[in-house]
Amino acid sequence: MTATDLYWADIIFVMENKHKAQLKTRFAAALQHKEIHVLDIPDEYALVEPSLIELIQYSVSDYLDLV
Repeated sequence: MTATDLYWADIIFVMENKHKAQLKTRFAAALQHKEIHVLDIPDEYALVEPSLIELIQYSVSDYLDLV
């Protein structure tokens, strides 16, 4: 994640509150006027674990109308 990524993003999703706090600490300027949505998904999955991908897709569907 870079400041450029955050400036570019219209909406930002994180899995846990600690991820939101870390982003706010590292990239305060880039996050001004940005929404950060916490999905409440425990950070206990492998990076590309199929069940994690499915859970993220389901969790963001309300925001992105994917389903």
